[in-house]
Amino acid sequence: MARDRSPKCKQCRREGMKLFLKGERCLTEKCAIERRSYPPGEHGRGRIKQSEYLLQLREKQKARRFYGLLEKQFRTYYAKAAKGSGITGEELLRMLETRLDNVVYRLGFAASRAQARQLVRHGHFHVNGRRVNIPSYRVKPGDIVTMTPGSSAEAVMRDATDLTASVAPWLEADHDGLTGKILKWPERAEIDTPVQESLIVELYSK
Repeated sequence: MARDRSPKCKQCRREGMKLFLKGERCLTEKCAIERRSYPPGEHGRGRIKQSEYLLQLREKQKARRFYGLLEKQFRTYYAKAAKGSGITGEELLRMLETRLDNVVYRLGFAASRAQARQLVRHGHFHVNGRRVNIPSYRVKPGDIVTMTPGSSAEAVMRDATDLTASVAPWLEADHDGLTGKILKWPERAEIDTPVQESLIVELYSK
């Protein structure tokens, strides 16, 4: 299975903001953005000529890295969103938000999306009583996400809930029982992904 093995902290530095790719480390002074806020590389501190294309590309890369997707996967999501009847950019974010690995992270059962993806892939979660080990599985309103009974990762999940300050308004979480419910489809105002989706649409529309 293809994976992005590039250093996580360099990805945050390249985008110039915290993407919270390393869980608890991102909340401490060890975070790379706190120590070196400039882009990585020999010319990281130099002046970069801003262009319309560069701005669009950076927004796309930021969104892709935020959700932990490869280019082909991200492009596939965009193609599906473009075929929908809603606003393409908002539909794209809605599809990415309702991936099971992202929902597990949003519920507070994992410290990062990478950890959530691993927990899902190893079969530590059920959706509506059925074991699901596909991180890209798309949940829908009314679905119930629960920890697999007897899961060996329960301690990891409970440690992650201690780091969770709040849960997205379109979700309902029971951290004691390690269960969650999808209340509705997320609205754009309820998605705190730090990207301008309109620039992504402009990039792919060329």
